[in-house]
Amino acid sequence: MSTRLLVAGVGNIFLADDAFGPEVIRALDERPLPPEVRVRDFGIRGMDLAYELLDDYDTAVLVDAAVRGHEPGTLSLIEPDLPDRTTAGAPPEAHGMDPATVLALAAHLGDEPLPRVLVLACEPELRAPADEDIAPGISATVRQAVVRAVAALHAMVPVLLADPGATPPLSRPDESTALSSAGLPGTARDGTEDR
Repeated sequence: MSTRLLVAGVGNIFLADDAFGPEVIRALDERPLPPEVRVRDFGIRGMDLAYELLDDYDTAVLVDAAVRGHEPGTLSLIEPDLPDRTTAGAPPEAHGMDPATVLALAAHLGDEPLPRVLVLACEPELRAPADEDIAPGISATVRQAVVRAVAALHAMVPVLLADPGATPPLSRPDESTALSSAGLPGTARDGTEDR
């Protein structure tokens, strides 16, 4: 049986650098991943993503902007702790879902364990001001990170297709010291990618 891999863009295209995930998915149109990988822009449709995660994937890579305290444009790979049905508690609200809420909802909805989930995150530079509903367009810094994220996915995906439990080449900076930073040019020693 072949490995099932999902690459999912997450984010709001109307909220400045929050559009990172959808922009990466759009850039993959120019440099497609192998045809056996399901690539999809979920935008802000968290409920759709929660149901998609229940579709027997071995691994899901969520591509999203995330404030982590790094320099803007820094790429990080995070492997979050996954909730299970017994620890998910009451079903979360389906509005304004961030990836953690999506995972909690998917755990609540499904009977089987969730796939392995990795988050390819980019530190944003621009965020929509609290008093504005719309701030379209990403910063130049994050636009450059989109190109690096596409390259990172092209390095990670063959590794994950060969072994869904393998350590991809871009490592996470803070969550674990188990992953190495070998394999991607421009990757800092702590696992974040230099700008």
